[in-house]
Amino acid sequence: MTQHQHPPPLLRSLPRILFRVAVILAIAYGVHLLMGWVMVKSQVLSPASQSIMLTSLIALLLLSYAVLIAVPFVPGIELGLSLLLLRGAPIAPYVYIATVLGLTLAYLIGRYMPRNWLHQTLLDLRLKSAAAFATSIQAMTPQQRIELMRSRLPDWLGHRLVKWRYLGLAAAINIPGNSVVGGGGGICMVAGLSRIFTPKATLVTIALAVSPVPLLIWFFGIELFT
Repeated sequence: MTQHQHPPPLLRSLPRILFRVAVILAIAYGVHLLMGWVMVKSQVLSPASQSIMLTSLIALLLLSYAVLIAVPFVPGIELGLSLLLLRGAPIAPYVYIATVLGLTLAYLIGRYMPRNWLHQTLLDLRLKSAAAFATSIQAMTPQQRIELMRSRLPDWLGHRLVKWRYLGLAAAINIPGNSVVGGGGGICMVAGLSRIFTPKATLVTIALAVSPVPLLIWFFGIELFT
């Protein structure tokens, strides 16, 4: 292992780790506080003002939802489901658009993440093997990465998994309880990091994968699920 693969001293890497965690927690907690404040303030407004406030609140919630669902391991999907349950069919198209935007954002972050930053983060976390692997594949073309993935899987699985990888991505996004492996945001971010999923095909995959529930509610109403 070369010198640059050695993790930095813990006292140097620990502040960086804590800072990254703190930023994620601060964003999530800040959005939570802001939503609570707007909810409380909207209850004391006059009916006419409350209508305007409610529109602004819904727009804020949708924006917050798109950001949260892009964050790995954050169950932002719960906010989207809450909006669907509270507002029903009229808001379904907007929740759908916010979901697509959030997951696409996660994918783009992964795809265009600076490799030096990723390498340093893995070393800070003492993941030396992962850091070395990330470095070794950095110069590979997408096709070379596909071949590497196929070679590391059993013969009966490798070809199928590579050939149907977009279908597998759609399935992973929709699997209940996927938050334990990073949630939709984490899954799409890893897809971007892998560089074996092209942007256009991934966008189409995401758009189709998240469409069933919003479309059903849009056409048939929330009563279908209650």
